[in-house]
Amino acid sequence: AKAGHELFSSRAKYEHSSPWPAFTDTAHEDSVAKRQERPGALKVSCGKCGNGLGHEFLNDGPKRGQSRF
Repeated sequence: AKAGHELFSSRAKYEHSSPWPAFTDTAHEDSVAKRQERPGALKVSCGKCGNGLGHEFLNDGPKRGQSRF
């Protein structure tokens, strides 16, 4: 929000058992930067300012093969 860079779309938001908002995809290809943190999880940061946003959990989305941000 500080950078004014759109990260996720409400169309990609879904309910998950975690207490944090969950999304299946980013708003744009350059919305976030990703780096491998451990198997099955990527560290995610703002594509504009580099601020840490959390993780992308691979194959943990609502449908088979989808990721969860």
